[in-house]
Amino acid sequence: MRRPVAIVTALVLFGEAAGIFAVNAVLATVAENQNMSLAGMDPKAMSAGTWVMGGVSALLLTGCGLIALVAGVRDRSPGRFGRIVLIGCAVVHGVLGAVVVGLVGWAAFAFLMVVLALLVFTLLAYGPEPRTEDPAGDEAAPATA
Repeated sequence: MRRPVAIVTALVLFGEAAGIFAVNAVLATVAENQNMSLAGMDPKAMSAGTWVMGGVSALLLTGCGLIALVAGVRDRSPGRFGRIVLIGCAVVHGVLGAVVVGLVGWAAFAFLMVVLALLVFTLLAYGPEPRTEDPAGDEAAPATA
């Protein structure tokens, strides 16, 4: 069950990355075409910042998706760095879910909570690898009198 969930998590994160990039591209284009500014800020700076934010967000979500995909394909737990990245991604989705419910609505909240659930299930299903026991440590301790 854990392999399909990890692969679905990766596909959802890839789709979310494309969606985030598309939304930021639309916002950047609108800000540039309308010559909008906020508190006297240069419209070109706002447009460039929106493009950069969309690209970086999409890149980070794609990286998280690749970690989940590799874990699902290999059917092995991600390494320490991969687990930290997936935990960070889950925390961000949880915080964004709390914020987006008031700003966007319940549908966006539900989507973010589904992604959060997929991330948490992937992390729990691929728990840390058990440590290998030292063969010398298997010997019984001498009995005390």
